[in-house]
Amino acid sequence: MMSNPKQVIDAAIQGLPVSQADALTLANFNELDLLLEAATQIRDQGHPSVITYSPKVFIPLTHLCRDVCHYCTFANPPRPGEALYMSRDEILEVARAGAEAGCHEALFTLGDKPELRYRSAREALQVLGHETTVSYLAEMAQLVFEETGLLPHVNPGVLTRVELAALRTVSVSQGMMLESGSERLCEKGMPHYGSPDKHPYVRLGSLAAAGAVKVPMTSGILIGIGETRRERVESLLSLRELDQTYGHLQELIIQNFKRKPDTKMRNSPEPSLDELLWTIAVARIIFGAKANIQAPPNLSPEALSEIIRAGINDWGGISPVTPDHVNPEAPWPHLAVISRATESEGKTLVPRLPIYPEYANELDSWVDSQLRPLVLDQMDAEGYARTGNWSPGSSADIIAAKPLRLASSVEAGASVHYKSEVSRLVDKATTGKRLEENEISRLFSARGRDFDRVCSAADELRKAVKGDTVTYIVNRNINYTNICYFKCQFCAFSKGRSNDSLRGKGYDLPLQEIQARVVEGWQRGAIEVCLQGGIHPHYTGKTYIDITKAVKEAQPEMHVHAFSALEIWQGAQTLGISVKSLLEALKDAGLGTLPGTAAEILDDEIRDIICPDKLRTEQWLEIIRTAHSVGLPTTATIMYGHVERPVHWARHLLSLRDLQEETGGFTEFVPLPYVHMEAPMYRKGKSRRGPTFREAILMHAVSRLTLYPHINNIQTSWVKMGYEGVKACLNAGVNDMGGTLMDESISRAAGAAHGQEMKPEQMIELIESLGRKAQQRDTRYRPVECQNQRIPIANEGCVAGRVSVS
Repeated sequence: MMSNPKQVIDAAIQGLPVSQADALTLANFNELDLLLEAATQIRDQGHPSVITYSPKVFIPLTHLCRDVCHYCTFANPPRPGEALYMSRDEILEVARAGAEAGCHEALFTLGDKPELRYRSAREALQVLGHETTVSYLAEMAQLVFEETGLLPHVNPGVLTRVELAALRTVSVSQGMMLESGSERLCEKGMPHYGSPDKHPYVRLGSLAAAGAVKVPMTSGILIGIGETRRERVESLLSLRELDQTYGHLQELIIQNFKRKPDTKMRNSPEPSLDELLWTIAVARIIFGAKANIQAPPNLSPEALSEIIRAGINDWGGISPVTPDHVNPEAPWPHLAVISRATESEGKTLVPRLPIYPEYANELDSWVDSQLRPLVLDQMDAEGYARTGNWSPGSSADIIAAKPLRLASSVEAGASVHYKSEVSRLVDKATTGKRLEENEISRLFSARGRDFDRVCSAADELRKAVKGDTVTYIVNRNINYTNICYFKCQFCAFSKGRSNDSLRGKGYDLPLQEIQARVVEGWQRGAIEVCLQGGIHPHYTGKTYIDITKAVKEAQPEMHVHAFSALEIWQGAQTLGISVKSLLEALKDAGLGTLPGTAAEILDDEIRDIICPDKLRTEQWLEIIRTAHSVGLPTTATIMYGHVERPVHWARHLLSLRDLQEETGGFTEFVPLPYVHMEAPMYRKGKSRRGPTFREAILMHAVSRLTLYPHINNIQTSWVKMGYEGVKACLNAGVNDMGGTLMDESISRAAGAAHGQEMKPEQMIELIESLGRKAQQRDTRYRPVECQNQRIPIANEGCVAGRVSVS
């Protein structure tokens, strides 16, 4: 035990746990400035840049309650002529309004088991077809998520383990304030007298039962109702002990008492702002850096910046539709006001779901199976709420590319610590130093000013390395078969072993058809043919050699860019030869380069989920390493936005960087955002719906920074990003637009709507609209001189000035 509170605080800043005895020494510590400074430092270790809030609607299912708390105006006895419970239609009306306003959370508030006190409540429930309020709550919560997609968070008070488990099937999280762990407050004359559900042992028992059935819980304390500072600390320690046992307290609320007319405590003094700040800071010191600590902004709207400095990282639920029914006299501050206060403290305001990211990223443990698809559909890669309706390949809700703000223009008053962290990482990357996994993950979490800084730095680096030229290649895609015996959960292109597959017709192009498409592509100006397909059960390595020879026979000058690492592996296996031998044979047949597809995410934790029967990470890397060793350059790709997280992106990029440093064989890096619409794992409710727009732009920007100076060409996929997305990427480190494609089919099979081809003149127009110079290239990034780029000859392609790329 440390007898000196300052020693306790210093130890907490260093990340050491605070014992119960040490925590109690803080009860008599009055140096508020020191507490606030410590709380800020500790909070920033776990939440360096973001303060969250939950866009929600309040649904007050019933105002009846069997308890009689002396400060509460939410609970009311039955009144003649008034409905005792909200009806199905009333609930849906509120929920639909919330969904239309962009909310994610449906907060059900209600009193504790009023049917145990009021006969009229029992009678009303019978009319509704229920015996208990909890049963009716469960039905209405299910109605809301089925009809509107809102995620229910329920606050029904003290529950049994059976009741908690039942509500877990229809809600993603639940809440119950401890309020106070002091039995003294339940004595006669005190605020909880006459309220059987407010006895601390009852509430702590219910909270423990919630942990036992793995319910993500909100709890907290109400300050200023007659408790002492020591009792507050003891209450916080009781909650911490529960969380250490079960790990289920997803957030801790520090709520200040507000006196209300027509209550027994209408003349009681309210706690001062200093008392609120003291309690928040002590809570942060006791709970540590990673805890989620909240204070309601509508109860102290004049002190938002001070509350941030006390150590919170969340503002709680804020509704654009409904009032705070528990504190109706305190309207929500406008979101813009909260955002400005948050930014003034060097943080970015970010919407979240009613379930916090730590729990959203562990859905199998914390959320019922019928609710998991809804959570996945509404979350981003970090577990926060998605913003906007953009998804890769979608033709709707395209976000216009906006000029990026310079990150150096940080507002006055912003935290120096916050400002310097991302800048330090950017500076490290732009010197060519290898970033660590956690550093890359931090760049991927960039939002607000951090996002601008990362994108600006990536684009400045692009300009330094590649100038203002944006390259593209005139090519043709040929997907020679869509029959595949692998079962990748993200792929909507491949079919089963036969033409009668439930997922549509299969096909297998004859060599003559492949040749005809090669000739047609050449006549239209293509200098490269990109060949890929499913892994057909009847294909062997000889098949791939024959395809290569057929292409070169049809057009000897056509560059053959073909066969992923998976096709190479399967081809070698079927012939009983080494990968190196097959690659050498393909090169002799005319293969020029390999696409770096089948990489997906180079982390076996994720491959076990999305493609368990496919190549392992080390197998993919070894095949590509071998290709480079025999003189076959490859591209590199990542397919992202499904079940993985930023840490997996970081591991992927580092694997590519390390291999490139070894071999130098990668020509470019191509981020491929997951197109979800027809993907099997999305249709089964087992993936997100692709990256968010912010994540997609960051993938290009962070890749530019992470891979420098080893991979200098960063390409964007116009098929998946769309025109406006491409523009944004070109302002975030991208220097290449890839191929015109002619007959792109894999993204279209997954639901992409951006067409089969972008003609050269369309690419040139898009590039020049950003003040950049367009340059046609070949597969190995050598310029292709063309006299008639703007007015192509031979139909739609430029024939003049081709270079030999064989």
